[in-house]
Formats: sequence, structure tokens, C-alpha cells
Amino acid sequence: MTLLRHNILSKSVRDQVLVFVLIISSLTTIALVCFIFLFLILESLPALSANEFSQWLSDPSWHPTEGQYNLYPIMIGTLAIAGGSVIITTPIGIASAIFLHYYAPTPVAIFFRRIIELLAGIPSVIYGFWGLVVLVPVIIQIAPPGQSVLAGIIVLSMMTLPIITLATETALICVPHSTIYGGYALGLSKISVITKIILPQAKPGIVSGVFLQTGRAIGETMVVLMVCGNVIQIPDSILDPARTLTANIALEMAYATDIHRSSLFVTGLMLLLSISCLTVINEFFKKNHHARTL
Repeated sequence: MTLLRHNILSKSVRDQVLVFVLIISSLTTIALVCFIFLFLILESLPALSANEFSQWLSDPSWHPTEGQYNLYPIMIGTLAIAGGSVIITTPIGIASAIFLHYYAPTPVAIFFRRIIELLAGIPSVIYGFWGLVVLVPVIIQIAPPGQSVLAGIIVLSMMTLPIITLATETALICVPHSTIYGGYALGLSKISVITKIILPQAKPGIVSGVFLQTGRAIGETMVVLMVCGNVIQIPDSILDPARTLTANIALEMAYATDIHRSSLFVTGLMLLLSISCLTVINEFFKKNHHARTL
């Protein structure tokens, strides 16, 4: 009886310690996010108080030395490059995950999965080197200068492809087997089961993967810095150079001072708010989908 009571107490103490560690870890994570937000807001205040909000969209251009802080062309460049990569990568990644999970022979699936995981682990600077040395010269043959929105889209698509592929495969794995077998029992073909039963069930996971890759594309710095040309302008076509918000920070933070420096923190705050909005929209979608399936 004494030994049994000792075991019960030991388990209770271990559970309490585990709960305490989990709570501390969660609070630490929340505190870090809040600290980052607070830091960006405090550093952005000088620029936000010195400039009206309309200036960020209506100034002639981005020339901090002349008191011009128009972020609109840079925002358009960011959306064009990140959005283009997401549009290209999403169908390819979903199709790759379906092939990997339902059609590829086991040895091929294992090899293909390892390649996808390897692509996910390659440093972004390596993608940038490849784009600068191999891809940009090819685009130059089509239309100079080569460093362009198109180059950024292609390289970012390669970088974000593993994210949507692995996220989609995970979502497909989580679909209950009983649901799949029920589709086959009704006489549906394999492609019908995938498109009419499995993909709708896996939609929340797939959408989460899309938002995740979108955030990765928006926040990427090194690749767009190397292959997009870094010209502050609204691109007329995908063959024109452009600058993104992240590249703008990386290029100018080293020598920025006073309001210029604070304006770059405003750019960082915009990026963080964008990622936060994507996270909130993703959670809202998952809750609505869960409510509809009940």
C-alpha cells in the first residue's frame, strides 16, 4: 500500500512539474511575440509621428534623404513576387502530395519525399546563388536586365514548394480511413474519392500550408535581394526589376539614421502585421470549416 501510494504521488508531482514547464514555455513564447511587437512599435513611433499616414502612399518616391517615404511601389513589388510564387506553387505542391501519397510506388515515394525534404533544408542564399548565376542569364536573353519579378517568382516557387507539398501530405494522412473506405464502398473511382472526399476533408490542412508558404514568401530576404534587381518602381511586367519590403530593410538599415531608420522599422512592423493577419485568417477559416462539418 505504501509503495502504491508513493507511485501515485510521484506521478502527481511529475504531472504538476510537466504542466508548470508547459505553462512557462507557452508564456515565454507569448512574451517574446509581444516584446517583438512592442519593440517595433516603439522604434516606429518617430516616423509615425513625424509623417502623416498618407505620405507612405502619396510621396513621389522612396527617397529618405529628401524626406520622401512612399512605400507603395515596394509593397506592390512584394505582392507581385510573393503572390506569383504562391499562385505557381500551390497547384504543383498539392498535385505532388497527391502523387506522393496515392500513386507513387513505395520506393519512388520515399525517394521523392527525401528530395522534397532536402529542398526544404537548402539555405536561401544557395537558391539566390543559383538564381543569380543560372536563371538571370537565361532571362537576360529574353529581356534585360534579367534581375526581375520573374526571377524572384521562379526562385521563391522552388523555395516554397516543399512547404505546401509536405503540409498537404500531412493533411492527406490525417483523413480517416473509414471515410476513404466508405467512398470506395459506394463505387467511386480513385480519382473521385480523392477529389470529392479526401481533398474536402483535408482542406484545413492544405489552406494552412498555403498561408504558411505565403508568409514564407513575403518574409524572404536573401533571394529577392539577389535576383529581383532592387529598383524602387511599380513593375509594368514580370520582366521588370522590383524591390520588396524585406530587401528594402536589408539594403538600407546599415546606414539609416533618425527618421529614415524609424521608417525601416515601420516597414518591419507592416511585415509582422501582414503575417499576423494571415495567421488570424487561417484560424478563422479552420474554425468555420470545423463548425460546418459538425
